[in-house]
Amino acid sequence: MASIYVVRHGQASFGAENYDELSPLGRLQATLTGEYLARTGVVFDAAYSGSLERQKDTASLALGSQAASVPLTVDARLDEVRNDEHLEYLLPKVLETRPDIKAIVDQGLDSSKRFQKVIEAVFNYWVSPECDEPNIQSWAEYSEGVHSMLRDIITNEGAGKTIGVFTSGGTIATLTAAVLKLPGSATYQFYEPVFNCSVTQIFYRAEQVSLSYFNDCSFLREQSASRGEKLVTYR
Repeated sequence: MASIYVVRHGQASFGAENYDELSPLGRLQATLTGEYLARTGVVFDAAYSGSLERQKDTASLALGSQAASVPLTVDARLDEVRNDEHLEYLLPKVLETRPDIKAIVDQGLDSSKRFQKVIEAVFNYWVSPECDEPNIQSWAEYSEGVHSMLRDIITNEGAGKTIGVFTSGGTIATLTAAVLKLPGSATYQFYEPVFNCSVTQIFYRAEQVSLSYFNDCSFLREQSASRGEKLVTYR
């Protein structure tokens, strides 16, 4: 049975001018993740990442611990949900019916916790039948891109392979829901809890695809205890 190890990128630079780069902690998380995978006998035959810098850099740092060079394919279908686009076009519509979200927005989105509550409301509106905004990438288009990427990886790599996929929380949530055959409305529950550099494992064989485990970061918790520093983060 073949395996796909899906890794979320390390901590990005929330609140900085350029969010799409790993923080120093994010770079450490990516390095430690690669060391953990190599130490536990995970040898990648191939790897894939989205086109975002934080995804590609996480892949590069993690793959650096492999004994041999691993080919990395970059594909934008593994990019993150376009949250900036959603905030611009969908948030005004959400605010029309959600006074609780308006109150949060009025406080400012400089807090990670407040920002996540807004993203939840906007995401759930995006995947709903009520969302028909023509100026953004639709949920149908995005999710089909993620699903087709998974199918292509399985088809291109074939049986008995071990594949690394370096991507983001929204993509991991979409993949997880797809493997579990859940609708778009059930996707967000897998989005918010995804830790930076957590590992989700998917098995595949012929037409059968199954979830082995989701969002494991126990190796970072162990490192946190031994190093005396916080290595487990959401954002």
